[in-house]
Amino acid sequence: MFSGIVEEAATIVAATRDGGNLHLRVKCPFADELTIDQSVAHNGVCLTVVELHDDSSYTVTAIAETLDRSNLGDLKPGDLVNLERSMKLDGRLDGHIVQGHVDTTAVCTEVKEVDGSTYFKFEYNESPELKRKGYVTVEKGSVTVNGVSLTVCDSEPGSFRVAIIPYTFEHTNFCRILPGTKVNLEFDILGKYIARMIEPQL
Repeated sequence: MFSGIVEEAATIVAATRDGGNLHLRVKCPFADELTIDQSVAHNGVCLTVVELHDDSSYTVTAIAETLDRSNLGDLKPGDLVNLERSMKLDGRLDGHIVQGHVDTTAVCTEVKEVDGSTYFKFEYNESPELKRKGYVTVEKGSVTVNGVSLTVCDSEPGSFRVAIIPYTFEHTNFCRILPGTKVNLEFDILGKYIARMIEPQL
């Protein structure tokens, strides 16, 4: 379980294909604190640490299904990936409840500077099937973009905007998101449960 508060925008140092799997080697300041089998969210995708290295890096493996649902398969050496370790139960929930299970991807269609913040517009495929599952946004609701907990503004069918403050822009891979960039989305788990409960009535 995660909160969507990114700890590091870390660097991919290797991306190796192994059949349908992808092994990602990530270099970050807290790598020496990790243990084998620990969960870490990468661009919002919960992955398990499978190997630790002496150069402050570690390796995780993404399976084919994860690659199909996320942007991890596009990562290459030198890219930044947003990292968050699992949430502590004795801490504050500063973002919102994030499972680390990416629902789909979206594409950035606009980046605009407004009064010191940066507004990003994202578009995604809002099919009737996905909508029934609660894969939608609502005005002032929560959404996770590349693992970052954000508040939705300008929610429309199949699109929404988020406003990024300078700190978040500088300390996550939002600094590299441009029109055409593919990102990971995780919709609010509360909306998914509500959609499931009312599904028989639809």
